[in-house]
This record gives sequence, structure tokens and C-alpha cells, in this order.
Amino acid sequence: MFRKKALRINTYLGYGTNTLFRATGRALEDEEVDFGTNQNVFKTLRNIYKQFESDEIRNVLIELKLPDGQIIETTTDHEGYYHLKLDISTLTKYIDNKGWITYIASYKEEKMRKKISHKNIFKSQMLIPSGNAEFGVISDIDDTILHTGVASFFKWRVIANTVFKNFDKRTAVEGTVKFYKKLHLGKNGALTNPFFYVSNSPWNLYDYLTAFFKKNHFPKGPILLRDFRTPFDKTPKSKMPHKQSEILNLLTMYPKLKFILIGDSGEKDADIYTKIAEEYPERILAIYLRNVNHRRKEKRIKRIIHSFNATPILLVHTSEEAIKHAKKLGFIH
Repeated sequence: MFRKKALRINTYLGYGTNTLFRATGRALEDEEVDFGTNQNVFKTLRNIYKQFESDEIRNVLIELKLPDGQIIETTTDHEGYYHLKLDISTLTKYIDNKGWITYIASYKEEKMRKKISHKNIFKSQMLIPSGNAEFGVISDIDDTILHTGVASFFKWRVIANTVFKNFDKRTAVEGTVKFYKKLHLGKNGALTNPFFYVSNSPWNLYDYLTAFFKKNHFPKGPILLRDFRTPFDKTPKSKMPHKQSEILNLLTMYPKLKFILIGDSGEKDADIYTKIAEEYPERILAIYLRNVNHRRKEKRIKRIIHSFNATPILLVHTSEEAIKHAKKLGFIH
């Protein structure tokens, strides 16, 4: 007989305000994915398969418990996700010294028939940017901070890197950690500038990417991914690119906060970032695009840059170029 799988809740780091609590996560069967280091190719393949094969738990009650014991109920949708937005006037008393609120997600046990993993306690956090933040940073992931190969022919490198390499075998783009830590500190050196990571990768890779970020010591921040669409997915496609939608959400959520946008020349980052900067010229301080060494794409990006003057924009070959530019503009020391 097959052993019945236990359940888990995949909680995602989120963001909100002093009065708006937002929580996102997904109820799933527990595939017991092992994110240990020094794994062989076979184990890495098995882990990736488990992340995409995992079955969602639909239409189930989830309880979210705040630090003072207050419990909020929400329900998962047909794909197992929950997306909660709730006005709460007392959120400021829960914020730690780094701007995070810690809360617990749990299944409502009396409604469940299956065994639940981890004693039904799944911790998560929500970021509330400090009022002392000088700016926020919104960064792409693939080929911006993580060597992926998005610009490769038929994207074969994306498949090879993701499927055959465990997170600890993946390399960060040289100098990005140093640059990002300097941006996190800003000029006041108080570690208050918030980071948000946006990618077209599916939510199935959230734990993989989180493990990579922790190993390489990137500034902690929400990782904003998208739903994994199959050829049989009947849900309507978004009219707006995922990255553009997420960035606009952040601009709306934090109307007094200015942002630095970081991406690469491999996909549509330049198009999306420049369009947003033209719409919000006072909100975007600078745009940094890492060159992915693709001659045709580089020429296209240079044409975009040449005709763009809404905000400072730089095509960089090394992180040191970006650091030098950021120092000149007064973002960092």
C-alpha cells in the first residue's frame, strides 16, 4: 500500500503596511523535499520533480495567528493558494527591529482528515518598510543575481541549471551580494532599505530560491513569483507582464517610497523598467541592467537606453561599475 502523504503549508514572505496585513501561501501535500547540500544529480532531479509534482489542497480553512494570539481565517482557492488582505490598526506593535512581523499559519485541524506535518505550525513573515528607508530596491533574479541562461538558445541553460544543479551548486553573479548589501545599508548605514525580488519563475521554485538566497547572504526580502501554467490551464492570462504588475503594486503600496530597479539585458526588463520610469519619473531613482553577453540583445538595450531620459539608467558589465555609479549618485558610501 502507498503511504498517505502528510500536509504542509508553504508560506511566502510578504509585504504590507502599518495598517494592512497581507499573507500569501499554499496548502500542499508534503513531498519532503530535501534541501541539504552536496547532493548528487539524481537526488537533485528528484527534488525538482517533487516541487512541481506536489498536489495542492483546495478549499480548505487556514488559520493565521498573530503574535498577540489574534487568529484570522482564510480559505485556499482551487490551486491551494490563499491571498489575504486585512486592515488591522495595531500592526506596528508586532514589528521587530528589522521591519518584520512574524506570524504562524496552520490548518484548521477539526476540518482535516489527513495527517499534518510539523505539528501544524508553519512560520512566516511580512515586511513593513521602515519610515527611515531612503529607497527600496526591486531586483530581478534570473541572470541578474543568479546565473540561469534565460538568453540561451531555446533556454536550454535554464533547464540544465535548474533541473540538474542543487541550489548550493548555483553561483551568484559576481559582486551582486556586495552591491546589494551596500544598497541595503544606503547612506545612513541602518539596514532599513527594503528589498523585493521579482521573477517569472513559478512558485514551485520558492524554497529552492530561498535556500540559494540564504546560502549567499543576499538581503532578506519577499520573493515574488508567479503561478505555474500548464498547457491545459484554463484560467485567463494576465493582461500585464508579471514583473510589471508586481512593481506597480509596490509603487501603489508605498506611495512615499522611491525605488531602484535592477534587471538584465536578456529578457524584457529594459522595456518594463523604462515604461514604469516614464510613468513614475519621480519614483524611480535609477535602473541597472546587467549585460548578459548577447550581442543582438545588447544592441537592442543600447537603443532603448539611447532614447530614454526619464531617470539614470546604466548597462553594467560588472557589479563594480554599478557600485561606482551608485556612489556617484549618492545612494551608497
